[in-house]
Formats: sequence, C-alpha cells, structure tokens
Amino acid sequence: MILYPNAKVNLGLDIVRRRADGYHDISTVFYPINLTDILEVVPAKGDDATLTTYGRHIDCPVEKNLVMKAYRLMQREFAAPPVDIYLTKIIPDGAGLGGGSADAAFTMLAVNEVFGLGVPQQKLAALAATIGADCPFFIYNRPMSATGIGDVLTDCSVSLKGYKMLLVKSDDISVPTKLAYSRVTPQVPDIDVTEIISRPVAEWQGVLKNDFEPSVFASFPQLSELKARLLDSGAVYAAMSGSGSSVFGIFDSANMAECDKFAEFGNVFDIQL
Repeated sequence: MILYPNAKVNLGLDIVRRRADGYHDISTVFYPINLTDILEVVPAKGDDATLTTYGRHIDCPVEKNLVMKAYRLMQREFAAPPVDIYLTKIIPDGAGLGGGSADAAFTMLAVNEVFGLGVPQQKLAALAATIGADCPFFIYNRPMSATGIGDVLTDCSVSLKGYKMLLVKSDDISVPTKLAYSRVTPQVPDIDVTEIISRPVAEWQGVLKNDFEPSVFASFPQLSELKARLLDSGAVYAAMSGSGSSVFGIFDSANMAECDKFAEFGNVFDIQL
C-alpha cells in the first residue's frame, strides 16, 4: 500500500499557559497542505518489521524513528503482522510542518488497512497521541483547531481553496522546540484563533499571530526578513509555522510571487491549496 503523508502549517499559534507536567497548553489551527512524503507499507518478507528510508537524510536509529514506533504500537495493541516499510522523505524536518508525525500517523492508517484490523479512526487518534502531540491530527487530516498540548482537536471550517502558498525552509536553520518554548511567556490571547480565522484571509495579517515569532526572529533575523519579503511580494498573510523554521506566505493565485525571489533563503515549495 502506498500513501502520501502530507505536511501541515499552523494558522496562528498562541502559547496559553505552562502546565504542571512541563508541557504547554496551546491554541492553534492545523491546516493540511499538499507537500508530501511517500510511504509504502507491505507485508514483510522476513520475520520482523523493517524500515528503509530514501530522500532527505534521517539521523535517527530505526527503532526510534516515529514510523517504527507507530508500527510497534500497532503490533502491541492489535498483534499486527510484520511489515516492510519504505519511506521517501521530502518534507523538511525541523520546520514546524509535522512531517515525522504525519509519517507515523499514516503508518498506523496503512497497517490498519493492509491487515483489515478495523480499528476506528477515533481509537487510532487516541493511540497516536502517545507517539506525539501532532500525530492525532494526521489521523483525521482535515482543518482542525487544536488546544491542550495540540491533542484536543475540533473540526474547523476554514478553507484556503483557490489560494496558493510559497513555503520556504532553510537547511541552515533549525529551531529546537524545547528552546523555542523556553523563550516564550505564556499568555491567554485577547481574541481566540478560531474567531480570527472566521474572518476573510485578507484580514488575518497583524491579528493572527504566532507566539514563537518574536523570540525565534530575534535569534534568526533572516526568518523575519523572509516573512517581510513574502508580504512585500504580495502575500495576503505570512507567518512562521509552529516553532519554525519554515515560513509561508498565502497568495491570491493572480498575485503569486515567483519562487526564484526566495531561493537565497533556502528550499522553496510552491503549493496549491
């Protein structure tokens, strides 16, 4: 079975409070985008599961890879037979795009389908939360508001259909999530993210914010410059996704900026929404 795990961007991201367990409560909207890895899951030729990776280098032991963790979870919970997994990485890591979480969630979906396990979507999402906070979203894989640590999900009616996105990720910049959180002062926002995104996209800029941006931009001013360049080039909205380090701009199709204007910043992805 071949699947195409897709990335997400955050539309707004408020760091609401620090929890007693050391995590943070957030408020954001996860929006799936058409930037994908390639995942093939087939019954194993041997007696145990294998993972073979291609594309972007993954500096991670096989058993610590989220994909293998997802398979092992399905194996423990539902006695899933061994599989051979082939993963081609295209989504940049360390970018706030959820690529690893998507790969894990889609692995669970594939194992469920290949072996006809019949595990309900809600059950898969609950199990996926034990792998990572973003994983349950990719089980549903539709626009959703997220609260808690990102694992409390509610359907959201926002649609960017007809818009285009330029997404830029520098291979030279990686923002450790733990460090990003350590530099943010949690605060309950004046306006909830879901209220803001109910407005026209053209009204988001300056109101729909990412709380990580001030501290991350202070450490990596080229990301701030990139956001400004996207807006100057006609984006109706631009922001950093998650804790970084990718930055995206949303454009009316008629006003789409040229990709080569941003090549100096890193890898540029032209995405139809």
